[in-house]
Amino acid sequence: MAEPLYIMFAGTSWDGVVSPDRLLATALAAHAEILWVDPPISVATSGRYRYGASRFGGTPKLARLNDRITRLTPRALPLHTRPYVKVSTAALVRAQTRWALRRLGRRPHVVIACNLVDVLRGWQPEVVKVLYGTDDYVAGAGLMGHNSRRVALDERRQLAHADLVLAVSSVLAERWSSLGARHLALIPNGVQTSAYRDLDSIAPAEPASALPGPVVGALGHLSERIDIDLLEALADDELSLLLVGPHDARWEPERFAALAARENVLWVGRQPFEAVPSFLRAVDVGITPYRDTAFNRASFPLKTLETLAAGKPAVSTDLPAVHWLDTPLIRVADTPKTFVAAVREAATESRVPELAKARRDFAERHSWDARAAAAVHAVEGIVADKREELFGRRVIT
Repeated sequence: MAEPLYIMFAGTSWDGVVSPDRLLATALAAHAEILWVDPPISVATSGRYRYGASRFGGTPKLARLNDRITRLTPRALPLHTRPYVKVSTAALVRAQTRWALRRLGRRPHVVIACNLVDVLRGWQPEVVKVLYGTDDYVAGAGLMGHNSRRVALDERRQLAHADLVLAVSSVLAERWSSLGARHLALIPNGVQTSAYRDLDSIAPAEPASALPGPVVGALGHLSERIDIDLLEALADDELSLLLVGPHDARWEPERFAALAARENVLWVGRQPFEAVPSFLRAVDVGITPYRDTAFNRASFPLKTLETLAAGKPAVSTDLPAVHWLDTPLIRVADTPKTFVAAVREAATESRVPELAKARRDFAERHSWDARAAAAVHAVEGIVADKREELFGRRVIT
C-alpha cells in the first residue's frame, strides 16, 4: 500500500530562505511523502531572478529532491500577485499541481496551504484540507506592503475552505477560532535540534570569533519587528553585539547604519541557514528583541528555541510565545535598562554545563520532529471524521 501523500503549497521557494514551511515539510517526510509546491514564478521572470536560476520557459518543473520529497515549481501570468490577476494564479497553480499528480500517479491524502493563495478548493471530499499559518496575515499586511482589507477577505475564504487549521501561536489560534475555524490545532515553530547536538565541535564563525565577550547575538531579519532601542542600549553598555541577518532598508536606515558602524557591533548580513550554528557557537547570549505589536504577539520566534538548542541563555521581550513555552530558561525584559540587566545576568550563566544541558533538553521537547508528529496526529483525527462521514453517506444512499 502506498504511503500517504501530503501536498504543501509553500509560502517560500525551496531554494529561498529556509522557512517554517520547509522545516515542517522536512520533518513530515518521516510520516508521508511530500509534494512541495513552490510559489509560482511568472513566465516573464528572468532566470537570474529565480531561485536556482532555472530557465525552463512557461512550463512547470517537477524535480525529485530526495526519496521522500518532490518539488513542483509552477508557472503564472505576469503580475500574478496583483489583486485582479491572482484569481488566475490560484487556478493555474491548482491545475499544474494536478498535472504533477498525474505524472507521479498519486492521489493526495492531505493538502496544506502555507499562505492565503486559493488552493484549498476543488479537492475530493476525502482529502483533508489544511491551513498552516505561521503569521497573523492581517496584522502583517502593512509590513509586507499588502492591503489589509483584501488580506482579511482572503483569510476568511481560506478559513472557510480548511478542514483543519494549524496555528503557530495561541494568539493566532484564538483569533482564527473567533473567525469560525472548524477544527484547530496549535503547532508552534520548532527547532532542528540535530544541527546543534555537536555544537562544541563546530568552530565559531570566523568574523564573530574575534569579538570580546560577552557576545550578544541577534539572528534573523532586521526589520521594524525589532526594537532598535534595545540594540542601542546593549551597545551603549559596551557589550559586543553580533547581528546576523538581512537589514530591511526601510527600517531605521540612519540609526541602523550608526549602530552597525560601532566598534563593538558586528553586522554580517544574510547568512545561509546552515551557518546559524557556527554563529550561535560564537555568542554568549541570544536575544529576541521584538517590539510589542499585534504581528509580533501572534508570532512564534524561531531564534529563541535555536538559542536554547545551542545550549545558550536566551533573553526575549515579553511575547505570548515565551509565556507559552513557560520556562525560567528564557529571561524576559522590555525596557532598555531591564533588557541590558537581563543580558548581563544571563551572560554569567552562559558556560554553566548543567544549565547548557537543561536548555538543550528543553529544546529537544520542541523539535520539528515533535511538531510534525503533533500535526500528523491532528490531521489523522480529521481523516477519521471524514471516513465516518463518508461511510454514513454511503449507508444512507
